[in-house]
Amino acid sequence: MTAPIRFPRFFVTSPAPCPYLPGKSERKVFTELRGESADELNEALGRIGFRRSQTVAYRPSCLDCQACVSVRVVANEFKASSSQKRTLKVNDDLVVSECRPWATDEQYELLRKYLAHRHPGGGMAEMDESDFADMVEHTPVSSYVVEYREPGVGSEPGRLVGACLTDIQGDGLSMIYSFYDPEIEDRAGLGNFIILDHIRRAGAHGVPYVYLGYWVEGSDRMQYKVRYRPLERLTRGGWERMPETEQKRLIAAATRPREQRDAEPLPAKDGSQREYKLAD
Repeated sequence: MTAPIRFPRFFVTSPAPCPYLPGKSERKVFTELRGESADELNEALGRIGFRRSQTVAYRPSCLDCQACVSVRVVANEFKASSSQKRTLKVNDDLVVSECRPWATDEQYELLRKYLAHRHPGGGMAEMDESDFADMVEHTPVSSYVVEYREPGVGSEPGRLVGACLTDIQGDGLSMIYSFYDPEIEDRAGLGNFIILDHIRRAGAHGVPYVYLGYWVEGSDRMQYKVRYRPLERLTRGGWERMPETEQKRLIAAATRPREQRDAEPLPAKDGSQREYKLAD
C-alpha cells in the first residue's frame, strides 16, 4: 500500500519592519524542509519564489506591498557586458573550490569583515560562530560552499577572499548567501565575480538558471541583480523574461551616481504633480 503524500504545513510570521524599504513592514510565509523529500520540496518551492534559510523555506507575504520579486539569470544565454568581462579578467586567477557545507573559522572571519564593512547595522551584524555554523551546516538539501582563494604558495592554500553558500537544484543553482573581502583594492567586483562564476558553474552542472533571490525596485542594495542578462522574474503568470528595454533602463538607473538617484522625481501622494526626494 502506497503511503499518502504529506503536504507541507505553512505558517505566517508577525509583521516586522522591512529591511529594504523604509516605512514598510514585512511578513513571511514559511514551511519546514525535512525528510527524504526535502530536496524535491525545496526545488518545487524555489520555482514559485521561496528561498531557503537553514531548514526553512520562506517567501514574502506582505499585506500592502509586492515589491520583492524573485529573479533568476538564464545562464545558458548569458552574455557578459564589457564591465563584467573586466571583472572576470581581474579575478580569473582565483582558485575556486566546491566544499562540503561545513563552517570554518576562516569563513566566519571573512563574513565578519564583510558585514562590518557592508552591512554594519544589518540583521546579521550580531551573528556569532554558532549562528554561522547553523546557517551553513543545517541544510536538509543538496548544497555546498564555494570558496574563492588567491593563488597559494607551494602546497599552502591562498588567502580566502570570497565564499558562497549554494543549493543545487534540478533546474539551477540557488545562491543562498555570498560574502567577500570588500577591502582588496586590486580585486574590483568580487561580489559580481562570484555571481559570474556561478553562471559559468551552472553550465558545468548542466542546469539553465542561477537564482539570485529577491530583487526590490527602489532598494539600492538590490539593484546589482538587474545587471545580469537575460533575467527572468516571477509574476502572477509564472516566470517571464524581463524586456530588454526595461532592463537597460534599470541598469542605467542602477549605475548612476548616488546623488543623481537620490534626486529622481517621485510621484506625489495625490498623483497630481511630482515631488522630489533630495539627497541628504
